[in-house]
Amino acid sequence: MNEDGTEVVEAELVEDERLPATGKGAALVRPDAKNDPDAWLPEEVREDIEAGIAASTSTAYQRDFAEYTAWCRTVGRRAMPAAPQTVSHYISHLTRTPRPRTGRPYSPSTMERIIASIRTMHSAAGVQPPETKGARKVVAGYRRKLSAADSAQARARKTSPAVPAVLQKALSVVDRTTLKGKRDAAILLLGFACAARAVELTLLNVESVTEPAELQGVGIRVRIYRVKNKKWQNVTVKYGSAPQTCPVAATREYLEALAGQEHTSGPLFMRIDRWGYLNPPIYRGGVQVGDPTGRVTVDAISDVVELSMAAVGMSGRWRSHSLRRGFATAALMAKADPIHTSRHGGWADGSKAFQGYVEEADGLDERNPLTNIGL
Repeated sequence: MNEDGTEVVEAELVEDERLPATGKGAALVRPDAKNDPDAWLPEEVREDIEAGIAASTSTAYQRDFAEYTAWCRTVGRRAMPAAPQTVSHYISHLTRTPRPRTGRPYSPSTMERIIASIRTMHSAAGVQPPETKGARKVVAGYRRKLSAADSAQARARKTSPAVPAVLQKALSVVDRTTLKGKRDAAILLLGFACAARAVELTLLNVESVTEPAELQGVGIRVRIYRVKNKKWQNVTVKYGSAPQTCPVAATREYLEALAGQEHTSGPLFMRIDRWGYLNPPIYRGGVQVGDPTGRVTVDAISDVVELSMAAVGMSGRWRSHSLRRGFATAALMAKADPIHTSRHGGWADGSKAFQGYVEEADGLDERNPLTNIGL
């Protein structure tokens, strides 16, 4: 293998006339998926493919594609199969159009996701995805224009970090005598301690939390699925230094409350209504909707974070990701080893996102080069 990991095959060079005979251009012909008799998939395979896309990503792709097809109808273009020029035209249109829900300009990263959604939805429908080089050039030019103007759209919008002091304040207004309060406290503290994404919290089951003998007096073990890395990870969650912010105590208290409701297996974080009923049915238009098991959604996790911060008047941009970012920020500020910190939180080695947290932490403490230079 080369240094870049590419496999090198050693073989004797063969003159063209000695090569096996093939039809002219046969290797270059790509069958039309629409007319190719072999271009079909059983329904269970389609489901397997869809399962390979994170739920949050799938939802965003569907929303993006719906907006794209609506635009195509407005301007008289064919949405699928899309011509490359159609995609370029649409992306160019977005550079001059505010987002309908927020009134803010589209960001380059959102445009890149929209391009990906158009290609993905074509593939899902068994249609050849359009070539998108032109559209990506539009995005590149748009990004340069925003960067030159130092526009906020060219910069990533970051969530505020929910560090321990922030969590302590948010937890002060959570009524932990109720089932919902116990759940919310466990979401905040376990989410922080595991550096979990919202979708990773929704996937936890009661069985995901164990107390093996080797962790007696140390803490609990949480088996969590890291959706970006597509790997399972056993995370050791240790006792906290204060009862109010101890993730082990909060999780145990919530599990005991669930057991009191005879819920001892299945989803860990459950839907709870305002009256404290576990897994209440939800109806829309007379039809029951929602996960029948009562498993919470990604939006519900984010609501817990946002509402708890709003209740104590915390300024900032609070989302479910605040827990993950808060863990990284707090650990690095406490001089935790960056490698151990990133692996605990399931960041891939060399993660650019995690490196950004390291750089931010370095600028806030004595590692900042301005600290001891005598100014």
